Amino acid sequence: MHWLDWLVVGGYLVWIVWDGLRRTEGGDKVEGYLLANRSLPWWAVGLSVMATQLSAITLVGTTGQGYRDGMKFVQFYFGLPIAMLILSVTVVPFFYRAGVYTAYEYLERRFDVKTRTLTSALFLLSRGLQCGVIIAAPAVILSIVLGWNLTLTVLAIGLPTALYTMVGGVQAVTWTDVKQMAVIIGGVLAAVVMLIAGLPDSVTVAHALTVAGATGRLTSIDFTFNLTDTYTFWSGMIGGTFLMLSYFGCDQSQVQRYLTAKSVSDGRRSLLMSAYVKIPLQALILLTGVLVFVYYLFVQPPMLFNPVHDTALKTGPHKEEYATLERRFSRAFTDRREAATAYAATQRTGNPVPIGLMRQRFQAAEGQIRVIRSQAVELVKKASGDTAYNDVNYVFPTFVTTQMPPGLIGLIIAAIFAAAMSSIAAELNSLSTATLIDFYKRHLKPEATDKHYMTVSWISTAVWGVIACGVAIFATNLGSLIEVVNRFGSFFYGSLLGVFVLAIGTKRATGTGAFIGLIAGMSAVAFVAIRYPAISFLWHNVVGVVVVVVVGMTISPMTRPGSRVQAAGIG
Repeated sequence: MHWLDWLVVGGYLVWIVWDGLRRTEGGDKVEGYLLANRSLPWWAVGLSVMATQLSAITLVGTTGQGYRDGMKFVQFYFGLPIAMLILSVTVVPFFYRAGVYTAYEYLERRFDVKTRTLTSALFLLSRGLQCGVIIAAPAVILSIVLGWNLTLTVLAIGLPTALYTMVGGVQAVTWTDVKQMAVIIGGVLAAVVMLIAGLPDSVTVAHALTVAGATGRLTSIDFTFNLTDTYTFWSGMIGGTFLMLSYFGCDQSQVQRYLTAKSVSDGRRSLLMSAYVKIPLQALILLTGVLVFVYYLFVQPPMLFNPVHDTALKTGPHKEEYATLERRFSRAFTDRREAATAYAATQRTGNPVPIGLMRQRFQAAEGQIRVIRSQAVELVKKASGDTAYNDVNYVFPTFVTTQMPPGLIGLIIAAIFAAAMSSIAAELNSLSTATLIDFYKRHLKPEATDKHYMTVSWISTAVWGVIACGVAIFATNLGSLIEVVNRFGSFFYGSLLGVFVLAIGTKRATGTGAFIGLIAGMSAVAFVAIRYPAISFLWHNVVGVVVVVVVGMTISPMTRPGSRVQAAGIG
């Protein structure tokens, strides 16, 4: 990178870590450290909620998703506004008035300790895995830019974030999130401007997007009902709603955010901010990926976006076969560029006959590019033995590091750092909170000083940081990172949501019923995932909720006489 890029990235890192370390107000008490004494304004909490979601996975994985598949991924979020409205009316006032530190703490009041312990343990397992994936995304960037070993890169990202999270607590997490959101949005807009400016003078943005539309990349809504397709209107509205209800209503990383708000009303406003802003922001990031595809219609892209495999094939035993593919790819790119330019030019005429012919010519050329790329991918798998190879996560980093000017490269990398650090900090903070409140304080040392509990929280933050870094090392070859993180979550979230539906939605459920229902729900999700792998992971959330509620309500009457059910007593 240029020295100017290093200056931008270095300046950002110093600023954000320093700002996080100084955010220690109220940090000498457990409530101040974990919940900021419930004193934060709604807009800061709302931005923190959004920053927790808008991780580096969003910038790296979603732009890659947009490049490969287009806008259809936006349907994944169609259930978000519905979920936020439901949660703002139900869960936010419920948890806030309960005065709890964690969502799972309430479950002991409503049910029993075993239900609380199991749900918190599932959160720790799922969120610990997902935190590793969140670290993996920016590790991809730095390993490309710096040529660093992946392990070193992961540690360079995860450890500084763990440091300021340990020292500053939730205050540091929230206020650095506010600043990081500005950096993220600025980086995305800078990329969009550069992509548009990079189009040929003869091709307008509208005509270029029309060309992209010929490949189906502008299709945003698909009303087909298909359980095997993740990105449809119905998957997003039904499966997505259950996923968002689970994530924002049962996941400590989100619950802890709105528990820091000044009041119930402020907690509601912080969630509704995401309901209104998240889909447009997600659409912008997907559109950035589509614009990268459009840009590479006129500027030749690499045949493989992962430079490690590209170099290995060029110098390895398959170099002759790979060189042949590269020559074919260059010719196919020239054909596609000419076809795309001609198709864009015919848009001005308005004559449907040449437009249709040029469209067909372009689609044929695009099909040839896909065939050659798929052959190159198969060659990677053959040479490396990596049957899961997927370079979708390298698309946006490659564009940034090879096509953008000095200074802006640093800004985009700083934006990816910002997205990663905001999410990692929030995850580590919530993992530490659940570890301290639901396990250490509940089972090991119920009575101790705030100083002692603070020490335990610092240690658990550090331990979870190391665990997440370990997971990150293995996560970069799992396919689209945005899909990986949601697959992890969907395996657990539906069943957790089912327990909270039993806890809040009915007084007839018992602790034993909820506990057995949770085990049955997890088992059902595992069965569906293994027996019917073609079914989209979004529907796992629906399966988990339904099975937990049905089994829980079936078992509860059988266990009620001997149960210890108590009313929560919270209005």
